[in-house]
Amino acid sequence: MARPAAGNVAQALQNLIGKPPSVLSSTRPGNLYQVLSRSPDNGIGKKVHQQRWSQKGIEGSYWEITKTQFKGEGSHGKAWGVLYWRGRRVSEQPTRVTGALKYSWKEGISHPAIAPGGVKTGELSSLPPPVPQGVYGSTEPSTQ
Repeated sequence: MARPAAGNVAQALQNLIGKPPSVLSSTRPGNLYQVLSRSPDNGIGKKVHQQRWSQKGIEGSYWEITKTQFKGEGSHGKAWGVLYWRGRRVSEQPTRVTGALKYSWKEGISHPAIAPGGVKTGELSSLPPPVPQGVYGSTEPSTQ
């Protein structure tokens, strides 16, 4: 009896186990603790950023995670790391990450080109000029 090739074994396991749940997807955004708890190493050494940074055109900013503590099955906790803002390290010592529950987080470094639904700076120049006041009527109430 011939042994199956390594690729066939992987495919057989995939068929047996099925597709992993979407909550385990590493590219799916969530609060900071959800993103970090998906990693086998609890996020230590990961680079993460707030999605809004990419949407605002802030490039090269991220937290490099140094320590985590989870509770609530990985949806809450505490995280510490070093902040890099626009490519420059902000502090020498790790500090507690702020905005962990308030904002949506993703793995990687912020980059405007990958911002979902964000306005890119090139698109702003193609907008029509603003309409001068008074062209479409006065905004003051009439006195008739």
